[in-house]
Amino acid sequence: MASKTTFQVPPEQTPPPPPPAPPRPRRSKREAKLKLSKALGDAAREARLKAGLTQADVAERIGVATEVYGRLERGLLMPSVPTLRRICLALHMSADAMLALSSPQPPVWEEPPPPAEQEQPAMRRLLRNVRKLNSTQIRALSLMASTLRREGED
Repeated sequence: MASKTTFQVPPEQTPPPPPPAPPRPRRSKREAKLKLSKALGDAAREARLKAGLTQADVAERIGVATEVYGRLERGLLMPSVPTLRRICLALHMSADAMLALSSPQPPVWEEPPPPAEQEQPAMRRLLRNVRKLNSTQIRALSLMASTLRREGED
């Protein structure tokens, strides 16, 4: 009967673990706001041209200066909710259409939700407990976690 031989690979010859995947870049709130402003301006311009109106006509109907309305159409200005409502009424356009909410695909300005990560039950319990801590306790826990992580690397 042949004996089974096993070989130990020295630790210095084991390949290093692969690097973690880089986090998905998230769009900042500012970028999302700029995209929304641009989308609103484009929708307003398209509706205005379809209605055969000038920027001055629309500006007069909604009660703003022509220059202000021009900045809005170029996506340089985010209208307030009351102004958005007046624009929709003046251009005979629904707010859903103006915000691209009636489209089957998500609007260009909407940030996609982050992918759902499956966390271990122990991690979920830990996070529930951490959320109940005050700032001093969180600072202490953070120091402890940093120390534990450093000890695990040694």
